Amino acid sequence: MAADGGAPERGGVDGRADRQFLNGIRSHRLYAVYHLIALRGLRRGEAAGLRWCDVDLDVGTAVICRQVQRRNGQLTACAPKTPHSNRVIALDRTTVTALRVHRSRQRAEQDVFGEGYRDSGYVFTNLNGEPVSPGWLTHQFQRLIAEQDVPPIRLHDLRHGAATLALAAGVELKVVQEMLGHSSIVLTADTYTSVLPQVAHTAAEKTAALLMHAAGIVPGTNRRRGKGPTRRKRGAPRNGQARLPRKRTSRTNVHTRGSPRTRPAAKPPAS
Repeated sequence: MAADGGAPERGGVDGRADRQFLNGIRSHRLYAVYHLIALRGLRRGEAAGLRWCDVDLDVGTAVICRQVQRRNGQLTACAPKTPHSNRVIALDRTTVTALRVHRSRQRAEQDVFGEGYRDSGYVFTNLNGEPVSPGWLTHQFQRLIAEQDVPPIRLHDLRHGAATLALAAGVELKVVQEMLGHSSIVLTADTYTSVLPQVAHTAAEKTAALLMHAAGIVPGTNRRRGKGPTRRKRGAPRNGQARLPRKRTSRTNVHTRGSPRTRPAAKPPAS
């Protein structure tokens, strides 16, 4: 557990269980909601409260400004958990694609359902168009986990996984805080304290590599960066010695271009 008891131990930061789960439910009608939670770290109430008017798939952003909660037996739209939870998150290309596919599926479901369909404007709905409840998302998640035979994880673990993998990838702590909608960076640091040493080592290596590159030194060695040995040109001086002029030797019977050839004198006949 984390220092504040908020984040569970996930047994590493490679996200294999999350990946296995998402790959197994890719054809499910609500795949996109679990994809969104796993990659962008939304709370389940925030995902349930997301409306199409809050999403810009062309720009790749989503405005998190409300959540849906069940209160006194009624599904109610309300403000997010804290004022800091109001935020704009960036959507990567795979998430944009997943949401486009989901919107097309939702429109097809509306055509099939017919007259009684309620166009509520929510991104994630039941077959009749009504928004889903956070509890129903958890129930469906548990059922899908059992069907996929993946290691036991909770729906909230997908949110933790998004933050853990972002930190492991070198994303700055402040950026992760804003992605999650935490009230302070201290909360983010305390929650993901187990990941921070790995992040610190990665940052240290990158800093050293940058400095060594500027100094012309190969990282991890004392060897200077430079070109490999080059072949000495023929006739070039060795070890800094001055090149001595070559001695000219006289040659007889040298023919130069443009001058007439001369034949050797004929020997007199023998007597």
